Amino acid sequence: MESLHVVVMGVAGAGKTTVAAALAEKLGWTIAEADEFHPQANIDKMVSGVPLTDDDRWPWLRSIRDWMSSQSRAGHSTVLTCSALKRSYRRLLAEAEGRVIFAHLDGTPELLAERMSSRSGHFMPTGLLPSQLSTLEALTADEYAAGSLRLDIAESPESLVNAITASLHLPA
Repeated sequence: MESLHVVVMGVAGAGKTTVAAALAEKLGWTIAEADEFHPQANIDKMVSGVPLTDDDRWPWLRSIRDWMSSQSRAGHSTVLTCSALKRSYRRLLAEAEGRVIFAHLDGTPELLAERMSSRSGHFMPTGLLPSQLSTLEALTADEYAAGSLRLDIAESPESLVNAITASLHLPA
């Protein structure tokens, strides 16, 4: 069976980590956080409230794509958290070996800000949420046709995981 990579995507505060962890546990798949692939320079920029540029993001995205490909070559399917805000970023990630689908966790700016302000120990300040929202490009028809989906974060994490799992049409 071809390896499958589910990229749980969306802006900060959408619940990517929570949903991805539950999904990976349910499926028994390898999980990774895209934040783990950031070089220190990117983290330093975000901590200081400076949005990343595309030049900052391309090497980071390539390393994520390469990780997914290496997992695929080892016969593993994966769950990955990644903002994947732009179509061009998703196109690069979709170059990974295996099949890549995107599960976009989407919500109102108010709910996202509320969630961001209530979490601790994360380097992304709430002040960068508007720049992420303005950068976000909606999933396209061809991404939906390839199996990607948009989910409302007002739903429970369990409901979101169930919706993603159902969309994968995995053999029992």
